[in-house]
Amino acid sequence: MPSRKTKPHPKKTETESTCLPPKGVLIAIGGHEDKSPRPGLEDEANSAPDSILRRFVDEVKGSKNILVLPIASQEPEEAARDYVELFNSLGAGRVEVLDLQTREQGHGEEALRQMEEADGFMFTGGDQLRLTALLGGTPWLKRLKERFTHDEIVIAGTSAGAAAMSTPMIYQGRDNQGMLKDEIHVTTGLQFVHDVAIDTHFVARGRIIRMAQIIATNPGCIGLGLEEDTAVVIRDGRELEVIGSGVVTVVDGQDCTDTNIHRIQSGEAITIRDLRVHILSCGEFYTLPVQEDLHR
Repeated sequence: MPSRKTKPHPKKTETESTCLPPKGVLIAIGGHEDKSPRPGLEDEANSAPDSILRRFVDEVKGSKNILVLPIASQEPEEAARDYVELFNSLGAGRVEVLDLQTREQGHGEEALRQMEEADGFMFTGGDQLRLTALLGGTPWLKRLKERFTHDEIVIAGTSAGAAAMSTPMIYQGRDNQGMLKDEIHVTTGLQFVHDVAIDTHFVARGRIIRMAQIIATNPGCIGLGLEEDTAVVIRDGRELEVIGSGVVTVVDGQDCTDTNIHRIQSGEAITIRDLRVHILSCGEFYTLPVQEDLHR
């Protein structure tokens, strides 16, 4: 019987074989970023020149129109108020608030219009599960991802707004948990950065163990633990700069030599060996080991 001939795979061009980096800039903030005026300073709003929110406004291009998104909060008006006032004082263009509290609103023309006209986006804190449940799969989120890929927009998120930016996304687990298998729950985030787990209030709330469990379940991911009033600015989907007053903890398990997470039962203590941990302060840089897309 003659052997079956296989058709050779056509060679892909460089643009077909690689996933082009996004043109947008992502700023993930660890929560409790400084929004208060600094006494003795003469600049706009007496805000510190190196503050995280000033950096966000400076990064926004074009008309500097900013859309504040208090979607994660159960008190959206209160969550948005300080940002609107501060962004206006820092020289932003038009500052609007978009409070999507139902999935139906994510299909509306008005919400899409506001998104199309904005150059910068600020996701406030609250509950990150509200963000994924309300926005996941909507035309609004799909279009925002397209713009993040092709346009020089800036997307920022603080606390829950930052935790939702990555995949996987931590959405449940108390601060003192993480030692026992299944104490921490994850789901798919908004996916503006891939193979990265972001946790916030990291040092203040002692969250290193719960991040270790996330990395033990998938050592191909990188963990980013953001302390309060600290942020990372991510360009090209992988080039990370630390800003703010605290530190960022990078948890890298790609070269870990062993974990028991797949052998133990729920409720038993985890083991993971040879994690690499970097502690980075303001002005430090780090390149995320992002894998090229092999399925284009």
